[in-house]
Amino acid sequence: MKIVKKILIAIAVLIAVPLIIALFTKKQYAVEREIIISKPKQEVFDYVKHLKNQDHFSVWAMMDPGMKKDFRGTDGTVGFVYAWDSEKAGAGEQEIRKIAEGESVDMQIHFIKPFEGLADARFSTAAVSDSQTRVKWGFESSMPYPMNIMLLFIDMDQHLGKDLETGLQNLKGVLEKQPISSRISK
Repeated sequence: MKIVKKILIAIAVLIAVPLIIALFTKKQYAVEREIIISKPKQEVFDYVKHLKNQDHFSVWAMMDPGMKKDFRGTDGTVGFVYAWDSEKAGAGEQEIRKIAEGESVDMQIHFIKPFEGLADARFSTAAVSDSQTRVKWGFESSMPYPMNIMLLFIDMDQHLGKDLETGLQNLKGVLEKQPISSRISK
């Protein structure tokens, strides 16, 4: 009986310790990357405010060429929804929540599968010169208790940051190499 009791106590401790640690672990995380694009600010902003254009630069949108997509509303305006369903990229919806014309686009992302969750994303543009624009792409979210303990082991800045960096490099390539008439998806 003493051995069984010791085993049960050990199991209880193994379960309790991570749950207690999770109580004191952060739940929020934020990731942001930026790049300078050699195009005027308004031209860059007019491109990034259209969610369908993410198909040409976002790592996640390009992950699965067979991804099912659904669009509701008018792209580039508040309330537009870009929904996706994919075996590789999961399923979810991204909605434009706020636009500060020429400055920023705020979006809410609702992940449906493989895990349910919400995140806020933002593109912002700022003129560096008449022909150069700083683009920032940011992402904020949280992990509920007790899943937040994973934030001790996963560096979200590094994990998501590399995808944002690649996406911004792709965006730079698209905007700097193509004539404007072939770039904006409607």
